[in-house]
Amino acid sequence: MKTKLTLAALAALLPLSALACAAHDPAKSASGPETLTLAAMTTPAEAAPAPAGPITVTDAYARSANQQTGAAFMTLTNAGTSACTLRGVTSDVAQRVELHTHKDEGGVMKMVPLDGATVPAGGSHALARGGDHVMFMGLNRPLADGDSVALTLDLGDCGQVPVTVPVDNAAGMATQAGGGQAGAAKAGAAGHAGMDHGQAHGQPSN
Repeated sequence: MKTKLTLAALAALLPLSALACAAHDPAKSASGPETLTLAAMTTPAEAAPAPAGPITVTDAYARSANQQTGAAFMTLTNAGTSACTLRGVTSDVAQRVELHTHKDEGGVMKMVPLDGATVPAGGSHALARGGDHVMFMGLNRPLADGDSVALTLDLGDCGQVPVTVPVDNAAGMATQAGGGQAGAAKAGAAGHAGMDHGQAHGQPSN
């Protein structure tokens, strides 16, 4: 009687063993619904492309004042319905990258740090010689014609705007050409009469 019970128990276990082996058979599980379900669970969803911000950059160029300092200029255009403010700029081109502007102090034009430059909704703002601009101090490499400088513009709620700026050391010099009183008037209008970025920061002008 005991022998019959043992054989019966073994007979009952055989179908369960077969099912367990089938469940762990790589050949069967590779195409089974369980594997497909796990694959679907572990496949990351494709990230949606980031929406383009309202700011576009045109007419950008950079130039050096001397071996230690330089600057970048450009026009920012805001296609949005709210004003955007340029809060700062980052780059590996120099040890310090800051926003600066010119200020008339007692008839003497001086360059001072700028907290931010506002680009009005539906309008534009120029970072130009004699006005607001991006200042490089402690250049990590020379700014040679034909090179480029990678900048990231921090516009707060309007986003981060990466821009590659070509180096053109002759750009913007036309405003100072002409000689005589006419040339001086042009230079004064540009805010660079007898002064360059290097001179404003205790460096010799280029």
